[in-house]
Amino acid sequence: MAALADSFLADLDELSDNEADIIEEDENDAANMEEDVDGELADIEALNYEDLDNVSKLQKSQRYKDIMQKVEDALQKGSDISNQGMVLEDDPEYQLIVDCNALSVDIENEIMIIHNFIRGKYHVKFPELESLVHHPIDYARVVKKIGNEVDLTLVDLEGLLPSAVIMVVSVTASTTSGKPLPEEDLNKTIDACDRALALDTAKKKVLDFVESRMGYIAPNLSAIVGSAVAAKLMGTAGGLSSLAKMPACNVQLLGAKKKTLAGFSTATSQFRVGYIEQTEVFQTTPPSLRMRACRLLAAKSTLAARVDATRGDPSGNTGRAFREEIRKKIEKWQEPPPAKQPKPLPVPDSEPKKKRGGRRLRKMKERYAITDMRKLANRMQFGIPEESSLGDGLGEGYGMLGQAGNGKLRVSIGQSKLAAKVAKKFKEKQFGSSGATSGLTSSLAFTPVQGIELSNPQAHANQLASGTQSTYFSETGTFSKIKRI
Repeated sequence: MAALADSFLADLDELSDNEADIIEEDENDAANMEEDVDGELADIEALNYEDLDNVSKLQKSQRYKDIMQKVEDALQKGSDISNQGMVLEDDPEYQLIVDCNALSVDIENEIMIIHNFIRGKYHVKFPELESLVHHPIDYARVVKKIGNEVDLTLVDLEGLLPSAVIMVVSVTASTTSGKPLPEEDLNKTIDACDRALALDTAKKKVLDFVESRMGYIAPNLSAIVGSAVAAKLMGTAGGLSSLAKMPACNVQLLGAKKKTLAGFSTATSQFRVGYIEQTEVFQTTPPSLRMRACRLLAAKSTLAARVDATRGDPSGNTGRAFREEIRKKIEKWQEPPPAKQPKPLPVPDSEPKKKRGGRRLRKMKERYAITDMRKLANRMQFGIPEESSLGDGLGEGYGMLGQAGNGKLRVSIGQSKLAAKVAKKFKEKQFGSSGATSGLTSSLAFTPVQGIELSNPQAHANQLASGTQSTYFSETGTFSKIKRI
C-alpha cells in the first residue's frame, strides 16, 4: 500500500511541474505577442502619410522592376513561336504572362492608394472635384492640369473630360469653398499625379504584352472579344484561371466605370457594361439590342475562357464557332416578325361521314335555327344607339329591333316551311277528310254549329281552289238568309 501511495504522489508532482511549465510558456507567448503588437503599432505610428514614398512602394520594388524589364524585352523581341509546342505551364513566356496579370492587379491597387493620397491633399483646394470625376486616372490628370488655378476658364480641360462634365466642373469651381494649396503640398500632389500616370502607362505596357500573346494563351477568348479586350479581362480578373472561375454576370462588369451624368439624360448611357463594350460585336449592334448582346458576349466569353484554361481547343475553333453563333442570334433579333399567313381551309374528307342527313335532320335544324328577331337583336346600326331593357344602355340590348318603326318592337316574321306544312295539315283535318279515296274516309263532319253534318270534301276543295269567286263577291252566290221588313 505504501508503494502505491508513493507512486500516486510522484505522478501528482510530475503533473504540477508540467502545469508550471505550460503556464510559463503561455506567459512568454503573451509577452512576445504584446511585443509584436507594440512593434506593429510603433511601425504604424512611425509611418508618415505625408510622404508619398511611405504610401506608394510598388515602383521601387525589385519584382516590379524585373517584370517590367522582361516585358520591354519581350515587346522588342516579338512573339516566340518555337515554344508553342511545349506544355503551357512549362513555357517561361506563359509564366511571365501570369506574373504580368498579377502585377496589373497590384498596379491597379497602387493607383487607388495614390488616388486616395491625392484626394486627401487636394480636398483643401477643390473638395467637390472628387464627386464630379470618379476615375482615378482622370482625377489625377485634372488635378495636374488645374493646379492652384482659381479661374477654370483659363484652364483647357478639353480632351481630358467630356464636355458636359467640363461645364459642370467649371461652374462648381466658381462657387467652391476651397483655398489654394501651399507650395509644398502642391508639389507633393503633382508628384503623386505623375506617379499615378506612370503606373497607368506601365499597366498599358503590360496589357500590350499580354495582348500580343493572347492568340497563344487564350485563342478561343480572343476569337470572341478580340485580343485587346481579352488581355484587359484577364488583367482585371487576375489571370486566365481566375477569369474561368468567374460567373458571366461578373465578367460583364469587369472594367465598368461609375458614370457621372451631372443631371443629364440617362437615355443614351450604358450602365453595367465594362470592357465588353469595346468589342466589335457590341459596337456594331443597334443600341436597343446592346444590353442583350452584352449579356450574350459575357456568357460565351466565360465558356471560352474555361475552354482555354483547360487547353481544350488550342486551335481556337470553339471560339470562332461561338462568335458565329452570337452573330446569327443578333441577326435573328433584328429580323421583323413573320407576317400572319391566311389559314387555309382543311382538306375535304373523301370518306363518307357518319352523321346522317335527310328530312329528319333538316327539320331539326329548322326547329332550332336562329330566328329573324334574334338576328336583329344581335345586330347594331352604325351611329344609332340601341334600346335596352333597363334604359341608358343598361340591361339586355335590343340591337336593331324596333328602329325602323315608331320605337315599338316590330319585326316581320316569315313563316317557316315546317309551320306552313303543319298549318296545311291542320286545315285539311278540320273538315274531316284529306280527299284521299282509301275507303276509310267518311263524309260526316263534326261542326260546332250543327253538330253532325254531311259534307262533300271535293266540293269544299273546289271552293278553296276558286278563291274569292265562290264567296262573297260571286256572281251566282246569294244571301243565305233574307230578313223581310
